[in-house]
Amino acid sequence: MRVLKTMMVIPAMSLLLVATPGYAQTPSTQKPTPPATQPPATLPPATQQPAAPPAAAPAPRPPAPFPEGSKFAFIDIQAIASNSTEGKAATAKLDELRKKKNAELTAKTNALKAMQDKLSAGGSVLNDTARAQLEKDIEKAQRDMQFAQQDAQTEVQDLTNQLQGEFQDKLNPIIEQLRVDKGLLMIFSIRDAGVVAADPGLDLSAELVKRFDTATTKAGPKK
Repeated sequence: MRVLKTMMVIPAMSLLLVATPGYAQTPSTQKPTPPATQPPATLPPATQQPAAPPAAAPAPRPPAPFPEGSKFAFIDIQAIASNSTEGKAATAKLDELRKKKNAELTAKTNALKAMQDKLSAGGSVLNDTARAQLEKDIEKAQRDMQFAQQDAQTEVQDLTNQLQGEFQDKLNPIIEQLRVDKGLLMIFSIRDAGVVAADPGLDLSAELVKRFDTATTKAGPKK
């Protein structure tokens, strides 16, 4: 049976680009007015009781049992990407690249700002030749910044596509084997299926993460 094509959604994969001077938006400074409150009532000192200890956190509920005889189930690809060893490794790679590109763009932004500040503070100190050269350097730095931003976005997107493809290629056979072992006709991707209600026991995401991690451990790191 053909495995449903899945797409990994890796958290925190977006590239945080550094804005060039003049493009930053001013955040709203308006704060919501807090609702009016009355002072809490207090008991007289003679009858005041000690505060009760905080209630213990409820114990986590055991996973719901898989409905006997069911021929359908679902998985949450986002949960698998977030909790599996393979998904976490992919997220780390993307985060490392994002931080690297942000550092590069920050350095370019600071260099550009330094030249703009020099031009603004130069006044009559700079002669016409020096001022014209500095203006050319600023224009070139602005173009370089735009190209660097575009290149950074492209590089991050390319790595995202590569990691998603690798994740999908590794996960699909495990999904198919899980379907066979459970005797299922179909496994849905819950975020894409448009399901509004389902028995929680049909969620095989946790089991799939365990199988995926086991397979990843056996395969070992790439040489």
